[in-house]
Amino acid sequence: MKTRKRFGLRTWSTPLTIGSFLLMTITGVLMFFDVVPGYISFAHEWFSWFFLIGTGGHIAVNFRPLTKHLRSSWGQASVAIFSLVLVISTFSFGHITAPQLKWPISNALVQAPLSALAEVTRTDSGKLVAKLDEHGVTATPEQSIKSLAEKYGMDEFHILGLVFLRE
Repeated sequence: MKTRKRFGLRTWSTPLTIGSFLLMTITGVLMFFDVVPGYISFAHEWFSWFFLIGTGGHIAVNFRPLTKHLRSSWGQASVAIFSLVLVISTFSFGHITAPQLKWPISNALVQAPLSALAEVTRTDSGKLVAKLDEHGVTATPEQSIKSLAEKYGMDEFHILGLVFLRE
């Protein structure tokens, strides 16, 4: 008679760690090279929680070997080096990075009138309004994406995508 294998911590934590590590690695490399089609950034950010859960389980299963490794000079050095890199990475040292600009720029764009966005996209405000109308968003040049998103119950980035990405 075959006994059923117990569904323990190792059974799910190791595969979850391996699978999510592969996802984080591939999406991270793509993001590094600014190849971010579709939901690459979304997958990287949100599925990292699976990596954390899997890693937590993997650490619990392998706690003794981990503590033994951390007593070694290599283990202590790796923790020290990566902790230092983490602390240093929280400072910008006067440089402005693209991720720092994401929210201020997007907030400015969604609050600006469509007429201003028409100028930014080098299109006529009438054509921009007509383009939105083709997608079920009736607007005037004075309205903002924020007000349209609230009016139609749509995501601001969806409407912003209609303005900047769709032809």
